[in-house]
Amino acid sequence: MATPLVTADMSARAARLDVRPTWRDRLTDVMPLVALTPAILATLVYVVIFMGWTIYISFSNSTLLPDYSLTGFEHYVGLWQSRRWHIAYTNLFIFGVLYVLAATAMGLFLAILIDQRIRGENVFRTIFLYPIAVSFVVTGTVWRWILNPTTGIENFVHDLGWLGFQFNWVVDRDLAIYTIVMAAVWHASGFVMVLFLAGLRSVDQDLIKAAQIDGASSARIYRRIVLPSIRPIFIAVLVVLIQFAIKTFDLVLALTSGGPGIATTVPTIVVYDYMFQRGQMGQGAAAAIMMLLALALVLVPYLFYLRWRSRREATNG
Repeated sequence: MATPLVTADMSARAARLDVRPTWRDRLTDVMPLVALTPAILATLVYVVIFMGWTIYISFSNSTLLPDYSLTGFEHYVGLWQSRRWHIAYTNLFIFGVLYVLAATAMGLFLAILIDQRIRGENVFRTIFLYPIAVSFVVTGTVWRWILNPTTGIENFVHDLGWLGFQFNWVVDRDLAIYTIVMAAVWHASGFVMVLFLAGLRSVDQDLIKAAQIDGASSARIYRRIVLPSIRPIFIAVLVVLIQFAIKTFDLVLALTSGGPGIATTVPTIVVYDYMFQRGQMGQGAAAAIMMLLALALVLVPYLFYLRWRSRREATNG
């Protein structure tokens, strides 16, 4: 025989089941979908549909205007036979490797310095983070003034009396690509610093204190405990920086315009030139698809890594 308490609980449950959701409850359930719908539609139109259209155009006979008659892989073959495209990809490799390594090292170095709980931490963090708030166009323009032999560092040193000093990398075909690396590293180091600093501050302090009690030096603690603990941050930083490197356009355009000659041309400059300067839409679309493939080589493994990591964490509890 059921007790009064059990009977009351069963009645309450039945009453809750019989209650129909009000219009406020239904609106609350629908609002997330309403809020996400514009973003989903924009992604569908501007990413999926336009990407498919660009792929089709890359196989077409399009020049100044779209022409939907197909020509096969003609544009891709012509692209890889172009000396300029080979130079652009070589520059992308040089720039990408140096940029990713230098920005990662500089950002990690700054993060470790600020992680020492120094006085005026907020001021230094703001100063180091400031470059990321500056657009690539402004960054390229300022660095062009600094590196220009007639207005920048070389001219300043000449005014001091050292007339034999030379720092004309920006006009040197062999060295101009490294000026882009310098400007890009200056721009990205603060952003990388913030990511690493967040990771450093999330490390379990008990592990660090235990290592300090055992007599481990600060360098050994960072090398054996702290840095391995923020391995996912390293991967995220590398992925973000590689994306920046592949998509670099306005920084190069503002700093060197792809010159001297074509010495600092990168794939984005080639796409822009084919599309808007020469009116070769099909060739430009083929170059854009090659860049898309380069991005896919970075993003797809990263997505698989995230999925593997989430499954591993779910398995390990």
